[in-house]
Amino acid sequence: MLEQISPENIQTLIETYVIPWGVSGVQALIVFVIGKWLASKLALLVGNGLKRSKMDEMLVDFVQSLMGWALMLVVIIAALSQLGIDTTSLIALLGAAGLAVGLALKDSLSNFAAGVMLLVFRPFRINDFVSVAGVDGTVEKIHVFTTTILTPDNKENIIPNSAVYGGVITNYSARETRRVDMVFGIGYDDDIKKAKDVLMKIVSSHEKTLSDPAPLVAVSELADSSVNFTVRAWSKTADYWAVYFDCHEQIKIAFDEAGISIPYPQMDVHTDKVA
Repeated sequence: MLEQISPENIQTLIETYVIPWGVSGVQALIVFVIGKWLASKLALLVGNGLKRSKMDEMLVDFVQSLMGWALMLVVIIAALSQLGIDTTSLIALLGAAGLAVGLALKDSLSNFAAGVMLLVFRPFRINDFVSVAGVDGTVEKIHVFTTTILTPDNKENIIPNSAVYGGVITNYSARETRRVDMVFGIGYDDDIKKAKDVLMKIVSSHEKTLSDPAPLVAVSELADSSVNFTVRAWSKTADYWAVYFDCHEQIKIAFDEAGISIPYPQMDVHTDKVA
C-alpha cells in the first residue's frame, strides 16, 4: 500500500490540505493573539475612563470584566472563522443559549439591572440612613444583586436590588439639614401664650438647632382633651435625634416648673340615681 503513495500524491496532499490548513492555523493564531491583546487593552482603557468619572469601583470592575469576556468571545469567533469553520450556526447557538439562560435567570437579571442603576445614579451611598422596601436602616453594602441594610437594633437585612430600586427610596442623609417636627399638648385651662413662650425659648436656645430657618411654634389643633402645639426646628442631619430627645425632656421639665399641664386622654362618667 505504501508503494502506491507516489511523490506526486504526497505533493498533492500537501498542497491541498497541509498548506491551506497550516496557513489558516497561523492566521487564526495571529488573530487570537492580537485580538486577545486588543481586548484586554480596550477593556482596561474603558475601566480607567470609568474610574476617572468617579464611578463606583465595584461597578467599574464588573463592567471591565464583562467587556473583556464579550470581546474575547468576538475574538474566538473571528479566529474560528479563519480556520474555515462556519460560525453562523455557532452564533445562532450562542444566541439561543443566551435566551434560555436569560429566561432562567430572569429575577437575577432584574436584580442585576437594578443594581447597576443604583450604582450609576446613586440615590444613596454607604453609611446613609435610608428607608427602602419597608426597611429603615444604615446602608452597609451595595452589591450588584443585593443591598445590605443594618437596622438601628443591629439587624442585617439583605434586600434584592429589584425591590430596592422598584419602590420609593427615602434618604434621610441626603441633605445637610433636617426639620424636627414635634407636637406638645397643654390643658384647656392653661395659658396658651405662656406655653408658647416656653416652647419657643426651649427650641430657640438649644445649641444644636439652627436659627435659619427660624423655629416655628403654633397652635395646630383643639383636640378632645388638649390644645396641641406644632413645634418645628431645623438642625443638622447628624443632630436630628439629639434635638428631638433633648427638646422633649427639656419641655417637660419647663412645663412642670411653669405649672403648665400636659393632659392625657380621660373620660368623665356621670351617673344618675333612678328613683
